[in-house]
Amino acid sequence: MKKIDLLTPIGIFVGLTAVFAAIYTNASGAGSLTDFIQIASILIVLGGMFGAISINFSFADIKLLPKVIKETFQTKDQNLQELINTFVDLSAKARREGLLALEAGLEDVDDPFIEKGVLLAVDGIEPDIIKDIMMAEVLAMEERHRKGRIILEKAGEYAPAWGMIGTLVGLVLMLQNLNDPSTLGPNMAVALLTTLYGTLLANLVFIPMANKLALSTEEEVFVKQIVVEGVIGVQSGQNPKILEEKLSAFLPNHVKGSNGEETEEKDMNE
Repeated sequence: MKKIDLLTPIGIFVGLTAVFAAIYTNASGAGSLTDFIQIASILIVLGGMFGAISINFSFADIKLLPKVIKETFQTKDQNLQELINTFVDLSAKARREGLLALEAGLEDVDDPFIEKGVLLAVDGIEPDIIKDIMMAEVLAMEERHRKGRIILEKAGEYAPAWGMIGTLVGLVLMLQNLNDPSTLGPNMAVALLTTLYGTLLANLVFIPMANKLALSTEEEVFVKQIVVEGVIGVQSGQNPKILEEKLSAFLPNHVKGSNGEETEEKDMNE
């Protein structure tokens, strides 16, 4: 189940606040925050970056960008111990009532990947074939995520580059009008602010978002690997305790430790 990930907006807010605070504390008496707002610089960076992305990708890829960005503001709440317990229960039921009995209990499973794996097991497909089918779906998911993530990565590359282009534009305009002192300030502002905008967008928005999506994909692949091993264990009729021990190898050490302490405490109380 997905929920809002507050760390993304908090991170962007903290970064912008730090920049604005630095501007305000250094601009007092000599300028204001409005001096750092330059429409020409914004147009150069955003327009140039979008133009480069449009050349780089197809229209179908670009249409996915809002959905990709939305993913960075969401996180999937996945309890690994609960996932392992699900397969332990399925294994116990399969040994007690047979694989066919699992199909009736799939109504309580809200993960399509688990449901697909269990149905393959119920159909009597060989474990190797089940693993091939499910891992093929995992690879396809990784590729879909990569295509969405690479747009943000390219945006992170193009934004600073277009910031430098804007700097060159501003310098050219400034050098052409050295005889008119009134134009030096605005042209220099375009030159410097485009670099600021491009670097800020790249290092506070696009690159961190792309990295977050990469980590999210790795976590999702890790969870699906647990599902694949669980389905194969259920299909092959493994003992529920053995299957639990096997799947528990995927748990982080601190989770294993807490489980072990709870079990030890329970045994002492008994």
